[in-house]
Amino acid sequence: MSGAVRITPPGRPLTGALTLPGSKSITNRALLMVALAKGTSRLTGALKSDDTAYMAAALRQMGVSVNEPDETSFVVTGTGALAHPDRELFLGNAGTATRFLTAAATLVPGAVVIDGDEHMRKRPIGPLIAALNALGVEASSPTGCPPVIVVGTGGLPGGRVEIDASLSSQYVSALLMAAACAKAPVEIALKGEDIGARGYVDLTLAGMTAFGAQVEPLGNRSAWRIIPTGYRPFDLRIEPDASAATYPWAWEAITGGTIDLGLAPGAFTQPDAAAHAFIAAFPAMPGMIEGSQMQDAVPTLAVLAAYNASPVRFTGIAGLRVKECDRISALAEGLNRIKPGLAHEEGDDLIVTGDPSLRGTTVSARIDPRADHRMAMSFAIAGLVTAGIEIEDPECVAKTWPGYWDALKGLGVALAFE
Repeated sequence: MSGAVRITPPGRPLTGALTLPGSKSITNRALLMVALAKGTSRLTGALKSDDTAYMAAALRQMGVSVNEPDETSFVVTGTGALAHPDRELFLGNAGTATRFLTAAATLVPGAVVIDGDEHMRKRPIGPLIAALNALGVEASSPTGCPPVIVVGTGGLPGGRVEIDASLSSQYVSALLMAAACAKAPVEIALKGEDIGARGYVDLTLAGMTAFGAQVEPLGNRSAWRIIPTGYRPFDLRIEPDASAATYPWAWEAITGGTIDLGLAPGAFTQPDAAAHAFIAAFPAMPGMIEGSQMQDAVPTLAVLAAYNASPVRFTGIAGLRVKECDRISALAEGLNRIKPGLAHEEGDDLIVTGDPSLRGTTVSARIDPRADHRMAMSFAIAGLVTAGIEIEDPECVAKTWPGYWDALKGLGVALAFE
């Protein structure tokens, strides 16, 4: 993609109301589970974006009826099984779809190729492949990243497996959801104590229960036994996306405004909603923020921290290096384009110096979001109080919030696209 958007600081508090997109995390989980159910389910309030479009298209390739009667609904009819696709499943840079369908491909009779774009081909999937192999599934990923080949046999064999989830909780969620359609009970245990964004596993477990799966916790919330009940049809209203909510929360904080999102911060079930407490503390954010359990919110917090009254160190964020881009590096680079020395990396930590005097100034900062939607959306926060900020590739926000720029314009922010 090409082009850029220049943001003109509004010079006033942002006030108004907007409608958030549906949760990407819940939408893609729900799409897979209702696809595996026998019957028709309706998902309302769903996200329609690049990531969910890739998931829906892949399910259609495997014989699932996925209709879209309006801009926020899916009507899904499954047979309780997945058919063999006539070609590879191409999933762009959709991490949830890629990880979830890698495990779900065990339900398909025969070999399935799962691939993505150049960015997805840099995102690790080795721990999930290792876990599938340990359960007796023939699966391979020569580079440790997509493309992946999974030879399905109609379902996961039963058994016990330990999985390394330190890089991503999506590996665990993928196995859990596929295990509900296994040939025999499956026990899944975490290897070690580290897990990226544990709250998303809880989100998966809640969804599985809603759609009729039977999951028994074992021990201290680090292992589960899944009974192969399959899924049942269920109509679900999907809550707004908490990761997306962090942007208008930050717009409020940095401009002193009030934006009605239609849902209180405490009403979200997604883990990124924990970022609200740190945003609400601005401009006195704490000196250290541990971000492992709200990783997608860290870019929002980091850009806001550039205007904090004191430095902020972000820890527990090593997983950000293997997201859509190396987000730690991209954040440091972008912040230093706004002002040299504004941020630096120490190992896998990010330290943002904080400079409230940047408010009301004009800089010459063209930000490369590295095709990462969260980089583009986060750096727009700085453009609300500092002039001269341009963000390249503005269309990359379509990955999770196609209407992001329209939301800003709807609040009276002037945007110039080239």
